Amino acid sequence: MFAYLKRLVTAGLAYQAGDILSKGAALITLPLYTRYVDRTQYGYAEALLTGVILLSIVLRLGIGEAFIRFYYDDEDPARRERIAAGAVGLCALTTTAAALVGVALAGPLSRAMLGPRTVTLFDVAMLGLWAFTNLEIAYALLRADERKGTYLRASVADVSLSIPAMVWLVVFEHDQALGLLLGNYAASTLILLGLWWNERARLARGAGGIARSGMRAMLHFGLPTVPADASVYALQVADRWYLLRDYSPVAAGVYAIAAKLATVVFVFVRGFQYAWPPLAYSIDDDAVAARLYALVTTYYVLATGIVVAGVTLFARWGVRILYHSYFGAYRAIPWLALGWSLYGLYLIFIVISGRVRATRRNLPAALVGLAVNIGCLFGLVPVFGIAGAGLALAIAYAAMIAAIHLLTRRLFEVRFEWDRLAKLIVILAAVSVLGNTFLPTHGLAGFLLRGVAWCLIFPLLRVAGFFTLAELARIGTLAVAIFRRRRLV
Repeated sequence: MFAYLKRLVTAGLAYQAGDILSKGAALITLPLYTRYVDRTQYGYAEALLTGVILLSIVLRLGIGEAFIRFYYDDEDPARRERIAAGAVGLCALTTTAAALVGVALAGPLSRAMLGPRTVTLFDVAMLGLWAFTNLEIAYALLRADERKGTYLRASVADVSLSIPAMVWLVVFEHDQALGLLLGNYAASTLILLGLWWNERARLARGAGGIARSGMRAMLHFGLPTVPADASVYALQVADRWYLLRDYSPVAAGVYAIAAKLATVVFVFVRGFQYAWPPLAYSIDDDAVAARLYALVTTYYVLATGIVVAGVTLFARWGVRILYHSYFGAYRAIPWLALGWSLYGLYLIFIVISGRVRATRRNLPAALVGLAVNIGCLFGLVPVFGIAGAGLALAIAYAAMIAAIHLLTRRLFEVRFEWDRLAKLIVILAAVSVLGNTFLPTHGLAGFLLRGVAWCLIFPLLRVAGFFTLAELARIGTLAVAIFRRRRLV
């Protein structure tokens, strides 16, 4: 089992690198962008970036998820190449057609979405739609083969190109929203073309494509995930729209800063999101898979729980250092961190439904989460402000997990380690809540005392019987093998 865990951790670290670099740079450059981009232009850019992601989910037709699942169903290299070429070709076809239609209708569409004189922005967004969507499929090919080194180099190169380009276009060329979009999407286009060139021989060999029945099977698997994924994404942005339109634009701005600072958890979850499905689907033996799924669930809660506890205890210091004028953001950060960690836990159950090809059950769970989120926003935000929005997100993800578990538990039985999970959750919650409530909230003494409380998590888990000595030894061996050797490929 620990060999599988090593694969998961090393892959996750490789997939996190680009996000770590991107999110770290975003924290530093955000004050720069907000100085050189007026609020209207920044609003245009954020609206188009959000729209591109949402439309990309639709245009992928669920083919990225289906590709990973079907790729591991077939061990024949030639058929795998045809599956890969079919996924790339279908995505290129749908995105090219959508982008061309978008460019042709840029005038009326941009006026409907953003107002007058935004046609050029809309054209760049169509380039972004094409590049972003196809790049997701190109990355899926690398993840399917667990080619961590290539993925790492490509994602880091993307960020390394996009950040200087955006800074140059925004600060020196004064292109405002256009600079933000063009710098981002031009870099992604270059990386996409480079990956296609790198994969040209493989894609050419599979250019005959898969049989119609095979493509129909992939679409039958993938299409039900589209409304579910769109609903989950809508859940992630509903809180910001509610705060902006129905509560307070100022609160929306402060909440956006909280989201930026809570991305330390999201980066962790994104690495897990990319590394987990290829590993989970690669195991043929259902009994072995069920044991691994249970173990991964326990260790995922442990890893993210420790990060969330740290974010909860130290959020005030992070806000003071980076965005002192937005100090109120600290109230929402713990709940956003918890919500995003729960999203990663939800992905474990999504893989379970994918393993048994019951993807139609994803949508009811996603709709439950969306409905709970909207209801909680109306109920909690007027009482707790931005903290209520973060709490609504966490409650919504918890509801989604409960729903998807109920919908899939009879299809594939996983004996989760409920006793260990209960001990873990109680200790993590106690350290987070008691430490955040009773320890000093400022100064060096407060920081050090909270650090001591955070470091007590592992000893408390050991005393509670969560770990055995043999397990701790295996974890130590795993950590040494990963971090001393630094072998990500």
